[in-house]
Amino acid sequence: MEEFLQQLTNGLAVGGIYALIALGYTMVYGVLKLINFAHGDLFTYGAYLGLTLLTSLALTDRLGFALGVLVLVLMVMGLVAVLGAILERAAYRPLRESPRLSAVVSALGASIFLQNTLMLIYGARFQVYPDDILPTATLNVLGLYVPLMRVLIVLASVGMMVALYLFIQKTRIGAAIRAAAIDQGAARLMGIDVNRVILLVFLLGPALGGVAGLMVGLYYGQVNFTMGWVYGMKAFTAAILGGIGNIPGAMVGGLLLGVIEALGAAYVSIAWKDAIAFVVLILILIVRPTGLLGERVADKI
Repeated sequence: MEEFLQQLTNGLAVGGIYALIALGYTMVYGVLKLINFAHGDLFTYGAYLGLTLLTSLALTDRLGFALGVLVLVLMVMGLVAVLGAILERAAYRPLRESPRLSAVVSALGASIFLQNTLMLIYGARFQVYPDDILPTATLNVLGLYVPLMRVLIVLASVGMMVALYLFIQKTRIGAAIRAAAIDQGAARLMGIDVNRVILLVFLLGPALGGVAGLMVGLYYGQVNFTMGWVYGMKAFTAAILGGIGNIPGAMVGGLLLGVIEALGAAYVSIAWKDAIAFVVLILILIVRPTGLLGERVADKI
């Protein structure tokens, strides 16, 4: 039973990371009906920027672990959000009226460019987060000893997901995003600046993806310039599982996929860890192509 609960908490932590990345996919698709194939690379940039800022500014030494990580999270979110805005302006906006395939090709080109830029700057080897700043303590949660970092990742990811959901559902800006997702033409007639809405989506999605990259670095202690492809595809699977274009669906899909992957690796075979996500993708496309929550069109962002 203890092994099951350990894998469950591990799955929730990894699933929270998948969910944060999936939110970027689902927000962009909800507004533009476009899959941002460069989103996984923005996630990777978050991991590398976090490592660079952590080692060069020594935030945890100067401010303490809690405040230092909070400042680090805000800095990573800001920097990756700017990268997302640049990506939208350079790779997607000029092709908005072009055939859909043009935007897909542009997204793939942007992904290759971002990935190879990281390789040129940092090299092809794994980059390691400093061991001395990673908390090794464990918490006693109802008799179950869980690593502190795992608990922090679950709490932080769920907190950010809830905050985004409330922002989308309860604010005027969120209402503008939902209106643009339903009908851009009608949104323009209502006085909504659709270009600004799209830009905001490309700020929010990459910001969350960047934090997810930082979480991976802090959780596993090492990052690689190609990891965005695997995490991006798994997060895309999570978005499909929950219902692409549906924010609650991305949250549920990410957490569910993380738990399925963790339990599958523990009780089936660790060799199947990465394959499990794609088996889930195939099954959901066959059984329920709209995803678990995909039928509720009115709840799309």
